[in-house]
Amino acid sequence: MRSFYRSFSQLSAVHKGNAFEYRSLQLLQDHFSMLLRRVGGKSDGGIDLLGWWWLPLCSADAVVPPDNASKPWPDSDILPRRRLRVLAQCKAEKKKFGPNYVREMEGVWHTHAYPPSRPTSPQTLAGHPHTGPDARLHEQRFEESSHRCVALLISESPFTKSTLRSALSSTVPFLLLYLPQVFPDASSDPSTVHSHIGAAYPNPPLVQVIAPLEIRWERPNRPIDELPPEMVSEGSGRPGLWLNGRRIPSWTTDKLADM
Repeated sequence: MRSFYRSFSQLSAVHKGNAFEYRSLQLLQDHFSMLLRRVGGKSDGGIDLLGWWWLPLCSADAVVPPDNASKPWPDSDILPRRRLRVLAQCKAEKKKFGPNYVREMEGVWHTHAYPPSRPTSPQTLAGHPHTGPDARLHEQRFEESSHRCVALLISESPFTKSTLRSALSSTVPFLLLYLPQVFPDASSDPSTVHSHIGAAYPNPPLVQVIAPLEIRWERPNRPIDELPPEMVSEGSGRPGLWLNGRRIPSWTTDKLADM
């Protein structure tokens, strides 16, 4: 009987972790221009979510001039975009998020940002350099080079101070997201909705990579009966991309083949 309860507890933890991954995935796609897929499992290589972050390709005043805040955003479908590779870990644990996960993700990031190079042969084919597969490999490595790869840590519990220090001082582009648990009765209890507010912590290398864009945590600032449904369900708020004091509408491609 004891082994049954232990197995049930482990199963519940797995379901909770899966639910948190789906919640994170949907939130980031709806509001943060990230298109991710789940890759969790025994052979996930330390990654729970993998995909792309579709950022507007712009200078500080290319999309909306600072002195024209009333001008509507161009259609998100026609904004030029660049993409960054996203490697994400999700932790739905009761204990606070420790710095060991930052060190673990740094190793995962380096593995993906600097993949081992295949040995090249000096041989030529019919007097011409053999550039077919090697050229494609070079293009792939360039597409996912270090400055195009972001490490994302998402936690349902708060980050410890040492965790934040480790991430903020890392040379790896890190984004830490705190997504508190959503209680089932959040829609009927306003105090519960506002009891735990989430947060976003980009470190300096990431800030440099996405500049001039800014990452902000958008908190509910209206009575619960005036909030849009997605804000009520999120309760703790949501991350958002901003430029020149204005929120950028979320957008992702609908193509999953190259993720």
